[in-house]
Amino acid sequence: MNQPTLVLVHGALTDASVWRRVSRRLQEAGYPVIAPALPMRDFDGDVIYLRQFLSTLTGPLVVAAHSYAGCVISAPDALTPEVRALVYVTAFQPDAGETAGALNGKFPGSRLVPDNLVVRPCPGGSEVYLRADKFGEVYAGDADERDRKVLAAAQKPFDPVTLEGSFAGSASWHGLPSWAVVSTQDNSIPPEAQRWMAERAGSTVVEVASSHAVPLVHPEVVASTIVEAAS
Repeated sequence: MNQPTLVLVHGALTDASVWRRVSRRLQEAGYPVIAPALPMRDFDGDVIYLRQFLSTLTGPLVVAAHSYAGCVISAPDALTPEVRALVYVTAFQPDAGETAGALNGKFPGSRLVPDNLVVRPCPGGSEVYLRADKFGEVYAGDADERDRKVLAAAQKPFDPVTLEGSFAGSASWHGLPSWAVVSTQDNSIPPEAQRWMAERAGSTVVEVASSHAVPLVHPEVVASTIVEAAS
């Protein structure tokens, strides 16, 4: 039987390299792996981008998303019929009409607050970064100092309008099996929000004592969850 292709979609503030340790483990297990780069200029654009990207792949596919990318893979228009399962890695799991911004404020605890952010103008809009001196506290508290500094220096910024995007149709997790890795020490998306979204979606939940940077810090947990979904 052909192994499914594993598609790893990064979220806001990090690029596809956040998956590098997960990717290595999955490749060593014999799976084809690909990690696209979302534009993160607006939500609808990310949905269109992912759909077109997935349409270039032959199935079956398992799609994993970190952080904001959970919003994208939840949008029914983002996926192709070849997608067989979804894995949410400390990620948003919205339903119709819900935004990342609103879901992140549903429960207390997120430190993604204006005082910890830097907004810079860019052609056609603006983009958001985490303050370098706050990156560890907010995003990667359990990563080693070298990783924290590299992540803070090489952030993938997002246009703030992306967090207000939503979709109209029923979320993709209503019709596909899903898994959720919940980080219990997450200061970006509150753990209570992650648990609430995963329970509502009927996801198989794996909890790990980690920060938001769980793909980098606990790649073995994330990789094993993706392999479970792939099997």
